[in-house]
Amino acid sequence: MLVLGIDPGTAICGYGLVEMRGNHLKAIHYGAVITSPKSKPQDRLLKIHTEIDTLIKEYQPDIMGVEQLFFNRNITTAIPVGQARGVVLLTAAANNLEVVERTPLQVKQAVVGYGKATKEQVIYMVEKLLNLPKKPHPDDVADALAVAICTTHCVNNIVWRNKL
Repeated sequence: MLVLGIDPGTAICGYGLVEMRGNHLKAIHYGAVITSPKSKPQDRLLKIHTEIDTLIKEYQPDIMGVEQLFFNRNITTAIPVGQARGVVLLTAAANNLEVVERTPLQVKQAVVGYGKATKEQVIYMVEKLLNLPKKPHPDDVADALAVAICTTHCVNNIVWRNKL
């Protein structure tokens, strides 16, 4: 099973493709769509759509995991993140790609075993679980890989329950 994990954002939209064979996880490709703050909002969103669409067409993932929108204090950052999420979800729909959405708490629980884990703990576990040569950078890439790992667990649990 090949999962595309997305950590949506307008400035940086992290992505990670993780393959699961049996109980072995492998990072296939990961990075970030980075847009310029000098660009018009619609151009930034178009770049996210174009690059995620290209990834989907090239790698043909089985499912996409997307982090749900969470904001604590700053609603002004929530709006552009919500716009990026919308573009990512639309891109998945245009490619007939199933989407699993998870909260940051669920992602941390799946990857670290503790829903209130720190960013450093998530990065460390992503690096170890995927046997990466170095820490993924920027943090949004590690978050996207964590979303992909969480999605593999979620999908495997659903498949396992359906076999009972």
